Amino acid sequence: MVEPHVHIVEGRLQVPYSNWYGGPISGFFCDLRDHKRLRGTRCASCSKVYMPPRSICPGCFAKLRDWVDLPPTGILLTYTIVNYTYSTYYQPMDAPYPVGIIKLDGADTGMCHLLGEVVPEDIKIGMRVEAVFQEQRKGNILDIAYFKPA
Repeated sequence: MVEPHVHIVEGRLQVPYSNWYGGPISGFFCDLRDHKRLRGTRCASCSKVYMPPRSICPGCFAKLRDWVDLPPTGILLTYTIVNYTYSTYYQPMDAPYPVGIIKLDGADTGMCHLLGEVVPEDIKIGMRVEAVFQEQRKGNILDIAYFKPA
């Protein structure tokens, strides 16, 4: 296993835009809110499964119409520790807190999300994780409260 490199970058990034949901992501958020179900889209041409779902395969440009149910478990591909607090709903935790890229079992791509129920010193690339869902879900990515060690 390759040991991770530690990089510290000082600075602040502001992202002044709003998101509008299209077809695939709207269905994804409704399933997440109403059923705690994680779903991706599969490419009929190259068989890759995208999570979060998308409408076009970036590899072969095929339209993605096939939905795939995914389990709430996966592996941690990489992570960072956020050391600043910025008051917005995109940042629901006070710093410092860990954020990782999680590849759900059955998916070919990773998704960025919060990590919880773990101290930073115990986080390891390749560790198994599982989703913890909010009790009251609103139809957005924060319906997954965080991923914890499995």
